[in-house]
Amino acid sequence: MSVRLDQIDRKILSELQEDASQSLDEIARKVGSSKTPVWNRIRKLKEAGVIGAQTAVLDPEALGFEACFFVLIRTSAHEKEWQEAFLNAVKSRPEVQEAHRLAGDIDYILKVRVQNARAYDAFYQALISEVRVHNVTALLSMEQIKSTTALPL
Repeated sequence: MSVRLDQIDRKILSELQEDASQSLDEIARKVGSSKTPVWNRIRKLKEAGVIGAQTAVLDPEALGFEACFFVLIRTSAHEKEWQEAFLNAVKSRPEVQEAHRLAGDIDYILKVRVQNARAYDAFYQALISEVRVHNVTALLSMEQIKSTTALPL
């Protein structure tokens, strides 16, 4: 379901994507409005589900999470019970930053952030002990070239 946004809404969202810690005064000044209307628009955008959780973006390497793996998973099991077990296993692991069900030859892709290869192996061993998979391929990211959560408004 899409929400109708005018130009001011888009400017507000762009500012929040850039830096959600800005004050209402700063955002209002940048979008050419005043504080109260900006606050009302933000409140309505939150109520409509356009704006979700506001969080801090942490530097994984500064915190010791130096390895990022993209894990490609193929399964021969597609029953509801297997899917539920797999989703529970993935959702319960904090190392998994993203998980996607795919169309094509690969069934799932996970973005897994860990300290090192040994930590990835521990993650892998725990995952395959909980759910059976047909094939797992882990790809180590050598360099992050771009990372953003910003949408092209």
